[in-house]
Amino acid sequence: MRTKSTYFDLIDQTYYFPQDGFDLENGNLFFNNISLKYIIDKYGTPLKITYLPKIGEQIKRIRNLFSKAIKTQGYRGQYKYCYCTKSSHFSFVVKEALKYQVQLETSSAYDLDIVRELYEEGTISKDIIILNNGFKTDLYLQKIKEIQQLGFKNCITVLDSMGELDRLLEVMNGERVNIGIRMAIDEEPQAAYYTSRLGIRASDIVKFYNEKIKNNPHVNLELFHFFVDSGIKDNLYFWGVFRKALASYAELKKQCESLHMIDLGGGLPIRNNLSFDYDYKYIVNELVRSITETCTTEEIDEPDIITEFGKYTVGESGAVIFKVVETKQQNDTELWYLIDNSLMTTIPDSWGISEKFILLPINKWDHSYQRVNIGGITCDHADYYNTEDLNQQVYMPCVYPGEKEPLYIGFFHTGAYQDSLSGYGGIKHCLIPSPKHVVINRDENGQITDYLFNDEQSPEDMLRILGYNHK
Repeated sequence: MRTKSTYFDLIDQTYYFPQDGFDLENGNLFFNNISLKYIIDKYGTPLKITYLPKIGEQIKRIRNLFSKAIKTQGYRGQYKYCYCTKSSHFSFVVKEALKYQVQLETSSAYDLDIVRELYEEGTISKDIIILNNGFKTDLYLQKIKEIQQLGFKNCITVLDSMGELDRLLEVMNGERVNIGIRMAIDEEPQAAYYTSRLGIRASDIVKFYNEKIKNNPHVNLELFHFFVDSGIKDNLYFWGVFRKALASYAELKKQCESLHMIDLGGGLPIRNNLSFDYDYKYIVNELVRSITETCTTEEIDEPDIITEFGKYTVGESGAVIFKVVETKQQNDTELWYLIDNSLMTTIPDSWGISEKFILLPINKWDHSYQRVNIGGITCDHADYYNTEDLNQQVYMPCVYPGEKEPLYIGFFHTGAYQDSLSGYGGIKHCLIPSPKHVVINRDENGQITDYLFNDEQSPEDMLRILGYNHK
């Protein structure tokens, strides 16, 4: 029976709802026009979901914005969208992104095994740009050489330190190599250190180029890279770092004719609450305008712009669904909803760096609501989620005694990093298994297709990893 103050009323009076990606039908939540109740009834919980069409939507939106900004402002460089594989290495994610002609950014040696696999199965060609970022271990350098020898002519090794160049050239053994230089940035004021450990100090870059690169016939400098960990945001800190990077690029470009690309790392934010407001069009226009202005002032050619978007590409495609298995009133003010898995192992960003995600119930929107704490079933004190950016509390529909249908809740836009950080398929705290993972797509007629990519982790899997199961 619908009460006067329902969970729907709470959401409706607080946010614009329904909104992109979220809708309600017969009291149940739909995610990208997919009935989550249908998916739950078919596969059960706990459950991870990847909705593949969202990846293409994200790519097309930003590519269109850059194309329009470049055309409007008469910018003479090109734009290239690069997907950061570290945000999600799953084959179905990477292959979906590649359908939209993205370039690839790697972070470690095994990334290049993925590149080789994609090439051998015909998913990519040797013309794709491969940006090799991250610290270069000996194995990473060796695999860079192998990829280049395979014929990937647009493989660019981005130097994270000055010492990497000598190590790279030693491994390449006389072969010509394309490189980029990463500029170390000044961190935000609240950071525990002043300058990032990643990259080469801006004051050292030109000297390093003149001494080690300029007259070296085995090195071709093509790219200038900078990365802001907090992402591309419309604040004084980001624009200050960006202007400094543009000044360093201009100084280096005047010394190096082959330099023709600027790589904007750090990514764009994704929606982590229902009142999310970010003007993507304005930001893209400002990025292009700022580069144009710098190049005009410094009388240099406009570079091709590469953006590295990982979380932005795949984050909003993901969701995690749980069932509330018990309610516990621990004192006069604290009510706990315990779920059928662990938050700290399934959504580690919520625990490790207090990352916020959109949290909504799947059903019971016509129930009254109450303030709750969400708790996992591990024995760890930290396995909980109880705050949200705007209202500082989590509200969920009431669970009434005697109800046959349990309450289901979902964390949304969890598609980036959670599986890599939690160690997908590995050992979890208290041996709580990894949830089943369902991949959802649409066919050429727009009809929904879904399949079980991986079932819930079995006890045999864990025992084998731990060395107990020798059968």
